[in-house]
Amino acid sequence: MSKLGRNPGEMPFLDHLEELRWRALWSLLAVVGGAIIGFILVDRMDAMMLLIRPIEPLLEGGKLKYLSPTDPFFVTLKLALIAGLVLASPIVIYHVWAFLAPALLPSEKRVIVPALYMGMVLFVAGVVMSYKVVLPMTLRFTMSFQTEFLEQSIVIGPYMAMVTRLLLAFGIVFELPVVILILSALGLVTPEFLASKRRHAVAGITILAAVLTPGDVITVTLMMMAPLVLLYEFSILLSRIVYRRRRLAQAAAGAQLEKEGVRVLPPLRRHAAIHRGPLARGAGGGPA
Repeated sequence: MSKLGRNPGEMPFLDHLEELRWRALWSLLAVVGGAIIGFILVDRMDAMMLLIRPIEPLLEGGKLKYLSPTDPFFVTLKLALIAGLVLASPIVIYHVWAFLAPALLPSEKRVIVPALYMGMVLFVAGVVMSYKVVLPMTLRFTMSFQTEFLEQSIVIGPYMAMVTRLLLAFGIVFELPVVILILSALGLVTPEFLASKRRHAVAGITILAAVLTPGDVITVTLMMMAPLVLLYEFSILLSRIVYRRRRLAQAAAGAQLEKEGVRVLPPLRRHAAIHRGPLARGAGGGPA
């Protein structure tokens, strides 16, 4: 980039592709490295036992079954891959951010960077809530239908798939405020739009919760819906704050440009703030 003597935002298209290729490669290497570290952590921290603990009191003999000699290994491998994705996610997010950041305004960066940190906290909060509250309630509810005519035979593979899906689902859906905050900072959504689409959002949240929660457990779907609706309302509040600041920043930038003698139409204010030189020359030299 420095060799070309240009702004990062003014790189040629092929240079953008080259940068994207390298950042994708580094992200992939981070995932592989995270999976290796995850395999060690899963083994050392006995992560399998940690995930079995919520169902342990409900098991006959306190143990899960497996049908093949390779089942424990493959379950451990899947847990390691999931741990690797989680561990590598900050690096992946960094490379995505580094690729997109040159095209963003300073005011947008000031909102998006804290939002990314908030996203990590919200992901952990979603996983913890799922593990501590939702998972035990789900297991107690589903296993309460067991009768004397049924013999318990819970296999480790399907159980681990259900648990990891539930934990990840709650972690991901808790990112809703972050997504809306970033979209608001970029000017892609407004608080008025979010408020007017509240009914549609609730319907979408219901469908999303039904898809992400395991089986046909209505109580789990409701437990996912409740925090999501609250998070959506919280997102509208954050959007109002960000949108107000964005409008003030745009007004200040427009006033500064007008003070410098640059005539800019309101829809073009943001564009002019980025490309001040060419617009100023265009304003001074008349229409092209």
